[in-house]
Amino acid sequence: MRFSDVVIPLRAAWSSPFVRWQGPTADLSSLDLAARVTRRALDDRGVDWQITELVLGMTVPQRESFYGAPTLAARLGFAGVSGPMIAQACATSVAALHAAATNQSIENSGGARLVVTTDRTSNGPHLVYPRTSGPGGTVESENWVLDNFGRDPNTGEGMLPTAERVAADGEFSKLQLDELTAVRYQQYQDVPIEAGSARRPELIEDDWGVRPTTLKELEGLGPVSPDGVVSFGTQTHPADGTAGFILTSPGVARERGVSGPLATVISTGFARVARGTMPKAPVPAARAALESAGLGYGDVHVIKTHNPFAVNDLWFARETGTNPEQMNPYGCSLVYGHPQGPTGARAIIELMHALEERGGGIGLFTGCAAGDTGAAVVLEVSE
Repeated sequence: MRFSDVVIPLRAAWSSPFVRWQGPTADLSSLDLAARVTRRALDDRGVDWQITELVLGMTVPQRESFYGAPTLAARLGFAGVSGPMIAQACATSVAALHAAATNQSIENSGGARLVVTTDRTSNGPHLVYPRTSGPGGTVESENWVLDNFGRDPNTGEGMLPTAERVAADGEFSKLQLDELTAVRYQQYQDVPIEAGSARRPELIEDDWGVRPTTLKELEGLGPVSPDGVVSFGTQTHPADGTAGFILTSPGVARERGVSGPLATVISTGFARVARGTMPKAPVPAARAALESAGLGYGDVHVIKTHNPFAVNDLWFARETGTNPEQMNPYGCSLVYGHPQGPTGARAIIELMHALEERGGGIGLFTGCAAGDTGAAVVLEVSE
C-alpha cells in the first residue's frame, strides 16, 4: 500500500537495548518496559505531540495487557487516546506501522500517531484453557512462547526446518552461512549504535548477551540437524525489548518545532510463500512494497532485513541480485536477537539513521515471520 504525507521524524524514534532472553529483563513486564522507555523517550525529545492514536504491537501477553493500547495510553498520560493492539509474530512492527500510516494518510489530521512495539520472550506465560469435556474437567495448557516457537502454523514444524529447506533449495553450504554471519557480526562491531532510550534497569545501556563472534568460531560449530547446514551460530536468539516512533505529517512536525531529517513512509508490502519456506518470504514482501512505491531495486540505497537465519539474506541476495555484504549496516537481528514485536521497529530506525548518514535516500526494510509471512516497508529520508 502507498501512503500520502506520512513521516517519521528521526528525532522521534527510539529503541531500548535488546536483552537476550532469560537475562536481566526476564522478570520485567514488557508493558512496564514500554511505558518507561516511551515516557522517557518523549520527555527527552521535548516535543508536545498531540497524540490522536496509539498503536501497540505486542505478541506475548503480559499481566494487565488485556485492554491493549488503552492500558499503555493511560500509563503514558494520554487521556482519551485509544487504538489497536497488533500481533503478527516478527512482522508485528510493519503491521503496526501500516495501521498507523493508513489512518494518518486517510485522516490527514493535524495530530500525530504513536507506535509502540514491545515484547518479552523471557518467562512467557503458561496458559490454561478450560475443558469441561476432559476427564474430570482436566484443562488444556500452552506455553505461549515455547510451544509456538516450535510449531509453525502452516506445517506444525519448528522454524529450523524452514531454514534448512530454503538452504537446500538455494544449494547454500554451511561455509556460506558462516561467512555471511561473520560479516554481520563485523558490521555490528564496526558501527556503534545508540540503541538505548531506557535506563530501567539502570545498568542496561547496551545490548545484553551479544558476544563477539569470528568466522573461525562459527566454522567450529556443527549443524543443529545432522544432515543440515544451519548451526546455532547462524541463527538468532529470542530477546526482550521495546521500540517506537511518532508518525505525523511534515507540516505538523515542523510546526511542533522538530528539526532534522524526516523519513517519509512511502509504502508497505505483505506476502506469503509456500508452506515451510519462511526465509523466502522477505523477497515477495519487498517486491510488493517496491511495486506500490513505483520503485525498483536500482532505486534503493540501503536495505535492512529481519533475518533469524543467515539463510534469509543469502536467498534474498540470490533472488534480487543484491550484494549480501552491503545489506544490514549496524548489524541485524541475526546478531542482537529478536523480541518479535519490536524487532522490525529497531531495524527500521537503524535504516533511517543509515540513510541520514549517507545524506538521504531510499531505504527498504523487509523480514519474515512464522506462517511463511513477509512484511516490508519503503522509506525516503530527506532534510
